Amino acid sequence: MRIRDLPHPDPGVPDVRTGGRFLVWLCRKQRGGQAKALFWGLVHMAAMASFPLPVGLAVQAAVDGHGARLVLAGGLLAVLGGLVAVGDVMLHRAAVTNWIVTVARMQQLLARKTSELGGAMTRRVAAGEIVAVSTGDLERIGWFVETLSRFGAALVASVGVCLALVVYQPQLGLVVALGTPLLALAVLPLLPPATRRADAQREKAGRATELASDTVAGLRVLRGIGGEDLFLGRYRSASQEVRRAAVRSARMWSLISAVQVALPGLLLIAVVWHGVGLALDGRITVGELVTIYGAVSFLLYPLRHFEEMTMSWSFSRPSAERTARVLALSRPAGGRLTDPEPPSGDLHDPDSGLTARAGRLTAVVCGDPDAAGRLAERLGGHPPHQDPLPVPESTGAAPAATGPDAGGAESPRPLSVVLGGTPLDDVPRGTARTAVLVQDKDPVLLSGTLGELLDVPASGRVTNEAALDAAQCGDVLAALAQASADDSGDPMHTHITERGRSLSGGQRQRLALARSLVADPEVLVLDEPTSAVDAHTEARVADGLREIRAGRTTVLLTSSPLLLDRADHVVFLQEGKVAGEAPHRELLHTHPEYRAVVTREPDPAPATPHTTDRTVIEETA
Repeated sequence: MRIRDLPHPDPGVPDVRTGGRFLVWLCRKQRGGQAKALFWGLVHMAAMASFPLPVGLAVQAAVDGHGARLVLAGGLLAVLGGLVAVGDVMLHRAAVTNWIVTVARMQQLLARKTSELGGAMTRRVAAGEIVAVSTGDLERIGWFVETLSRFGAALVASVGVCLALVVYQPQLGLVVALGTPLLALAVLPLLPPATRRADAQREKAGRATELASDTVAGLRVLRGIGGEDLFLGRYRSASQEVRRAAVRSARMWSLISAVQVALPGLLLIAVVWHGVGLALDGRITVGELVTIYGAVSFLLYPLRHFEEMTMSWSFSRPSAERTARVLALSRPAGGRLTDPEPPSGDLHDPDSGLTARAGRLTAVVCGDPDAAGRLAERLGGHPPHQDPLPVPESTGAAPAATGPDAGGAESPRPLSVVLGGTPLDDVPRGTARTAVLVQDKDPVLLSGTLGELLDVPASGRVTNEAALDAAQCGDVLAALAQASADDSGDPMHTHITERGRSLSGGQRQRLALARSLVADPEVLVLDEPTSAVDAHTEARVADGLREIRAGRTTVLLTSSPLLLDRADHVVFLQEGKVAGEAPHRELLHTHPEYRAVVTREPDPAPATPHTTDRTVIEETA
């Protein structure tokens, strides 16, 4: 696959049983790219491995004074130099393509998993781990996939050079053939401690990242309780632990690099020492000695690829384990992954205690517009992020994510809204959006015709005409008919500018309401749907809404007495919790705080029924 073809049409279904299986799956997905990189790697390595032969021929030709062989050697060097250049460029291009394509595939897989889990994801796995996976872990896994083809080419070239040396000069060739594998395997005893130190470094870095993310998320709470210095000190301590772990890991990898340089150097000295003795005895020529020296020197180059391969494997293996764990997350067994039908029934918000009965028109009074907006998001399956509680000083650890997979204590994160006994977090996002539709207080109208605006996924129960009539869009249709571009005067063909800027606020609000009514979801949540219309139009909209949504669950977030008086049930929230619920008129008489919000009284002082009724009449007028 080429970079220009990204993103992948389908990233595939990964094998996430283990980190190793996940790496194998990624490499299998890159078979074509790996084959291309391996081919150009072999061209590059073979050309470099062949360089000692014309160099030896040139030296021997100079010793013998043979001009023709010297010219032939020069021509071979030029050809090999061109192959080395072309192979190196194409190998780099193919390997980097493999890296980018692999990382893009994993990014799409993570994005798909995030979309599937939604707000439940941060309750199943720590936020710091998600950050680590989506940044550093993808880089390390891509490094392994990119290194694999170059390692394969280096391995084939090394075996080829050793066999050629055995044939070319058996005595020295056997020394090299036996010594090279020993050099490659000499670092194996050092890999386990190096891997443990690298794992410890990554673990500490993940904890520091999680601590930082939770600190930023809870900055408002920290400032309120004066805990900024405490968390700053903890983060400094965590970052210093990461630094010390990184230094310990770097020391081990430096030792591995030193071994990879020192041992091949000793082999080269031994080969040259033995070769000089053979040349002095007349058993090999000077040119053959130069050829063998050049071949052994070339073997130092593939050995560096072996070192890189061990490092990439060491770093990518735990990264693959973490990535596989995240991609293996699924919804609980009680979820609806296998049930295509959206849930139905009562809508319950455990965070506030609100329950909207199925098939009824429920009005909710919050008093605070921001709180109403957050409640609307939560009812739609978009739980807002809550600031985590500060960590007790005795633990010295970052806040842990909740849930059985998080491995930590429960933290007070928002609970999932439940529809018909099924948490919305346990329902696929598409199914949840079909079940619950939320219209916020500032709905967006996309540019296009009115017909295109109302062309939304719908049940088919509500027609465009019925929805427009219920939303009292008669004046809007008349204005659009006059502005129609064709001679038919059909408002459905009239173009609406971007975000409905050619319409008034009330007209935009009513068209958005009509669009929501056409969709006809199981549950419709409306946040201040009539805040921009006059009282007479608002009364007609309330009647039309009640009629067209008969038998469907509707939640109105409003403080308008006209809408509240037509609701089947009214729930009053204070500080995000249910403080009272009853019909509108009953709450007016029994709940002073509710009456203060609805009638805009300066304080919740008790009022007589006469004054209350008069105030309501004045307000609704």
